[in-house]
Amino acid sequence: MPLSLPAGQKIVVATHNPGKAKELAAILDNRFELVTAGALGLPEPEETETTFVGNALIKARASADASGLVALADDSGLSVAALGGAPGVHSARWAGPEKDFALAMRKVEERLEETEGEDSSAWFTCALAVAWPNGPAVVVEGRVDGQLVFPPRGTRGFGYDPIFLPNGHDQTFGEMDAAAKDAISHRALAFEKLKAALL
Repeated sequence: MPLSLPAGQKIVVATHNPGKAKELAAILDNRFELVTAGALGLPEPEETETTFVGNALIKARASADASGLVALADDSGLSVAALGGAPGVHSARWAGPEKDFALAMRKVEERLEETEGEDSSAWFTCALAVAWPNGPAVVVEGRVDGQLVFPPRGTRGFGYDPIFLPNGHDQTFGEMDAAAKDAISHRALAFEKLKAALL
């Protein structure tokens, strides 16, 4: 029997980040009843994997098993070519315990300056995992390529959005309205794959 998610199903979103929860709800067309791991008081698991897919699975599995609900987790981040793919899976960690992404963006800029290269290419990756309590899981991955721009532009989105200019566009993710970003983002691409697999 193929795995599927009926509309209206209650799903726990394995995040303590309200911005990410909001974005996932929009991409899910509000077709499910979503509750966050943060709202349920679930602990954040240690993200010990070296890939986005591995960490998304850890988070989905932990939330599903702890809550008894189907869980959706996303692990995403910014990879910079000139920095060997950093910050990558450590994207949130670069923002420190205060989740200060202004600090994280400065750090990216400083590291780039240290390379003294011309390459400002970067990409966002999003791995989405859906896990059933003590059961199977499905994982997909989406990626969007672009260039880094400094100083940061725009106050929309969250995380590294203000320094990321997707290829073929003249607005950063931080300048785009939510609908424009959701149409092309790494999260939207991953979700299209997830829809094809599950919905």
